[in-house]
Amino acid sequence: MRPEIEYNALVADKKGNGEMELVMKTLQTSSLPDHDVLIRVHYSSLNYKDGLSARGNSGVTKSYPHTPGIDAAGVVEWSSDHRYKPGEKVLVTGYDLGQNTPGGFGEYVSVPGDWIVPLPGTLSLRDSMILGTAGFTAAYGVKKIVDEGIEPGDKSVLVTGATGGVGSLAVAILSRIGYRVAAVTGKEEQESFLKSLGAYEILRRESVTEISSAPMHSARWVASIDTVGGGMLDAVIRQTAHNGVVACCGNILGGRLETSIYPFILRGLSLMGIDSGSCLMSDRIEIWKNLAGDWKPYDLEKLCHESMPGNLPSEIEKILEGQQIGRTLVTHVIDGPV
Repeated sequence: MRPEIEYNALVADKKGNGEMELVMKTLQTSSLPDHDVLIRVHYSSLNYKDGLSARGNSGVTKSYPHTPGIDAAGVVEWSSDHRYKPGEKVLVTGYDLGQNTPGGFGEYVSVPGDWIVPLPGTLSLRDSMILGTAGFTAAYGVKKIVDEGIEPGDKSVLVTGATGGVGSLAVAILSRIGYRVAAVTGKEEQESFLKSLGAYEILRRESVTEISSAPMHSARWVASIDTVGGGMLDAVIRQTAHNGVVACCGNILGGRLETSIYPFILRGLSLMGIDSGSCLMSDRIEIWKNLAGDWKPYDLEKLCHESMPGNLPSEIEKILEGQQIGRTLVTHVIDGPV
């Protein structure tokens, strides 16, 4: 029988006037869904989707009160799934966690066993959540580029939104495995940060987007990971080299894409989506294995700052306003060894 445990969680709820608020609450594990595995969460991380959930976005979360947090890493407390034993270190990213299933901003989560990835032995729980969904998404984009045969060489690989969570980790992973990375940002003051991650070149947003309406432009990069969408994605497509690859995962600049067909039919361009929330488990295992091995960025700590769940409201405002730099690691107070 699943144990009954009191725990703390950051809960989003609607006030009487309809406005959203975030408050710390004491809950019982009996309030969690009746799934296969109960996990005591040690770490989570803050992602853009968590901000949307906290703001009451019905496209992310349908009913409130709700505990956001699409990432969680911790230790199995109880399991009816034979694959997972109490004390085992595990992580969960994506699926429905933190959307309509109570998420990692609480000290416990209850999830189906099919959502769980055993923690790779060379990663700590802390490292796995500095990476989190952002690192997984970035690595999935890198996989798309590698699988299409784009090898490190003279031509650049572009990363847009490079100071954000996905962008900064994409820069770090690509440079770690030998690619020449051009990082796009509107935050000139973060140039030294991006170079410390391995960026070879820093580009202002305007240098990418302020181009004529010509259907194609001179090739400036052979591949890219676009985290922002909209007009940026269009501009990236029209400046990508022959047989190039564009992997996209974001829509901060808009969810519609208007572009030219010519880069696809004259340059053989491949536009590839990154479905990190619902990808195949076989891909998840492979990507986490890569992140625990040769793709693991150097000095993950410089990519993050730490926050307790109760301090997240101000961090959520930052990420929704596009002001987050790197990653926000969410830490729960845990008694005893990790």
